[in-house]
Amino acid sequence: MTLRIALSGPVSTDFALDLKIEVPLNGITALVGPSGSGKTSVLRAVAGLGHCHGHISFGADCWQDGRVRVPTERRRVGYVFQGMGLLPHLSVCETLDYAVRRAPAGPFNRADVIARTGLSGLLDRNPSRLSGGEAQRANIARALLSQPRLLLMDEPLTALDARARAELLKALHDLLSATATPVLYVSHDLAEVTQIATNVIRMANGRLDVLAPD
Repeated sequence: MTLRIALSGPVSTDFALDLKIEVPLNGITALVGPSGSGKTSVLRAVAGLGHCHGHISFGADCWQDGRVRVPTERRRVGYVFQGMGLLPHLSVCETLDYAVRRAPAGPFNRADVIARTGLSGLLDRNPSRLSGGEAQRANIARALLSQPRLLLMDEPLTALDARARAELLKALHDLLSATATPVLYVSHDLAEVTQIATNVIRMANGRLDVLAPD
C-alpha cells in the first residue's frame, strides 16, 4: 500500500510540477529541497487544497485523476502548514476539544498529545496570547487529534527556537513512531529530517532531484 503521486503541469504562471513518487503508508517520509522546489505544492495537491494535473491515490482510494477529485474533507488528511492560524475566538483547549469531537476513533490520545507537545500550561489561552512557536505546537496537536489517515507537515518547526525545536522533534518522533499513521514531512533542513524520517525524497525545480548525493 502506497500513496501514489504523479503530477505534471503548471501550479502557477511561473512554476510547474513534473514528478512521480510513491510514499509508503507507514513511517515518516520527508520531502527535502530548497525553497521554491515545489515541496509545498505537492502537499497542497495531496490535501486537495491546490490543483495540478495528474493522479493521486491513497492505497486503493483514488483522490484525483482526470475524472475524479475527492474534496479535502473526505480525504481525512491532517495538515500543519506554515502560517496556518488557529481560530481566534477559541482557546487552545477549545480548539483541541473541537478536533476531538469531529474525529473518528484513532490512535492519538488527547492527554498524551497535550503532554508531548508541551501545551499543558497553555490550554486556557487564545491565539493572541500565544507566541509563534506555541501556536505551531497547538496546530500540531490539533492535527494529530483529528485522527488523520495521512498527516502532512510543512516546515512544522520553523517558528521554534533551537531548544524547543529539538524537544518537539523528539516528541513528534516518539508520537508518530508509535502509530501506524503515515506522515509526509516537508523541510529544507536535511539534518532535521534525518532525525525523524524513515524515507527521504529530494526535490529541485518541481522535479525529483536525481543528482542529489545519498
